[in-house]
Amino acid sequence: MTALEASGFPADQVRERARSGAAAVFPPASSYGTSLFGGAAGDAADLLESARLVPPVFVPRRLEKLIELGREPLYGDVSLSTSIGGFASSLPVYLSAFGSTQVAGEGLGAAASAQAAQLGIPMVIGENVVPVHGHGRTGGPSAGTLLERLRAYGDAVPDGLGGVVVQQSTEDADAEVWNLVYSDPSAAPLLDSGRLAFELKVGQGAKPGLGGMTLVSPSAAASLASAYSVDFSLGSRVLRSSSPGTFTPEILRQQIRLMRNNFPRAGVWVKLPPGRDVASAAAVAWEAGADAVTVDGAEGGSGWAPLSFASVGLPLGECLTRIGTPAGCLLASGRMWEGTRVAKVLALGARAAGLGRAALLAVDTDPVSGLVRFAEALALELRLLLSALGQYQADALTPEDVWFPGTPEPVREQVLS
Repeated sequence: MTALEASGFPADQVRERARSGAAAVFPPASSYGTSLFGGAAGDAADLLESARLVPPVFVPRRLEKLIELGREPLYGDVSLSTSIGGFASSLPVYLSAFGSTQVAGEGLGAAASAQAAQLGIPMVIGENVVPVHGHGRTGGPSAGTLLERLRAYGDAVPDGLGGVVVQQSTEDADAEVWNLVYSDPSAAPLLDSGRLAFELKVGQGAKPGLGGMTLVSPSAAASLASAYSVDFSLGSRVLRSSSPGTFTPEILRQQIRLMRNNFPRAGVWVKLPPGRDVASAAAVAWEAGADAVTVDGAEGGSGWAPLSFASVGLPLGECLTRIGTPAGCLLASGRMWEGTRVAKVLALGARAAGLGRAALLAVDTDPVSGLVRFAEALALELRLLLSALGQYQADALTPEDVWFPGTPEPVREQVLS
């Protein structure tokens, strides 16, 4: 250690910035396409990690179930079917938005779509797929396109279950993505059966306040420069960035009204970042007629995010407690990978939890059945947990089922209200 390197000072990070310049703001470029980035595990501010599920002694719902069945109920009697943003779902989970980044490519997007359909759960198609990979065309090449995912899902989904939600960013709006999907013959069966919705992306968890980001080659950057911001300061790879969009309460209201007017047969979803005014934003969206509001906690994953954004945004648990009792269908995403965390967000008001990184890992492990088997394990955990809590429906949990250690009583009363 030199005299310049005082103990405790992050000298290595400073030297890396001196060597690499702007590239040091992001993870190593070699990790792009093979890693997902988001809030660090074990964050002390994460209420969901510290909270515990607490079964009651007296279980009146179990008595009701006993009378209904004529025997003592067991965990296998728990029903996990629910309604998610206007769609019937076999489980209180949905496939989170996978956009155009490389980590969701190489067939994983289509494989995840097919398995989500088999499960009978809704699927969200993320931003920038059309501007980057194209919409695809019937009878022509469709690898990586929006049409590939629509086909994979539509070919496997059971009648009466699931649904497809197409997300739109600022650049997607310029490409008229919703118009393309709404008029596409491939989407007609979903539209006719009431299983198509559009999601307005206001923000995301991994980098709230920023738009989508990916690394591209210099040659690809040249072709994308007219639609996106491109930054050549990172070295051999070019940073391609989307606009985060500009929102006020009135702009959000008007956007939802336009969606209703222009696409009357499609549902309306809104995705919010973990901002400090998330409760107000959710209230505006529901009041304007949104069928579902997704809150993406700071734990949410991304294909590419600045390192400094690991400490930006509210943890998901804090978002849910600020919203309190939701005025409509509330969906939650951010490090959802096992039943306990899903049950906690259900108890705090969410109708369903989004599977993002966990779903990608499952599909990467087995492109044919990985997500299906992962969901089977998750479903078993949820049935065991709900049964222990004396409940037999996925939407029956309440804040009383969750305990926050060390939380002052006035704060707990606020959460329960």
